[in-house]
Amino acid sequence: MSPSVIKKQIAIVTGASSGMGLGITRALLEHGFCVVANSRTISKSKELKPSPELILVDGDIGKKETAIKVVEAAVKQFGRVDLLVNNAGIYLPKPFTEYTPEDFEAMMSTNVAGYFFVTQQAVAQMRKQKSGHIVSIATTLVDQPLAGATISLQVITKSTLPAFSRALAMEYVKDGIRANTISPGVVETPMHANDNLESLKQLNPLHRLVQISEIVDALLYLQSAPDVNGENIRVDGGAHAGAKW
Repeated sequence: MSPSVIKKQIAIVTGASSGMGLGITRALLEHGFCVVANSRTISKSKELKPSPELILVDGDIGKKETAIKVVEAAVKQFGRVDLLVNNAGIYLPKPFTEYTPEDFEAMMSTNVAGYFFVTQQAVAQMRKQKSGHIVSIATTLVDQPLAGATISLQVITKSTLPAFSRALAMEYVKDGIRANTISPGVVETPMHANDNLESLKQLNPLHRLVQISEIVDALLYLQSAPDVNGENIRVDGGAHAGAKW
């Protein structure tokens, strides 16, 4: 490990191959972090290439063995884990009564187990260091569900994350470990490439789509603010604050 790497902050980003995860990974690299980036087939990514500052780890983050592999890669290559960004998630809109057991398992695996196992591994390393920060990406929809939006399974899985962060924040505060949440509104990502963007803008009181750069700004703020712990920053134009605007 070179002296230049020792001075850098070390981050893990899950769901890093596209959308918010890709944007977060790129931004962290630009801000001088070393990053371990994970998705199921991230080594095949055309957007990210391995380098001395970037390690790509394939695997389903809902599996404990992948979580172990990701954190071990960070420790082996860089010596520590300063920041874990729990970004991996899937979105499967359906009327509630039409969800299948397979849908439930898939959402629980990525949106809950995908946070649980890698956070366990990261916290174990952070306790050794007596420092670290976990940021989990939820959604403002858990605060402000929409009539006609078939998102009940999404809410079941993502609504756990702010509470999860608060619990971790209190359990490990004496170990120097913080935990926070970012809850975006509708973010302009490739996931919405075929959607009616003008319609989606109406879900934001400011009538615009959240930009990935704004999620990055929230993340960098949290990472730089050592007294912010157990917080949930909503990046949604204020949608969570009221039903009508």
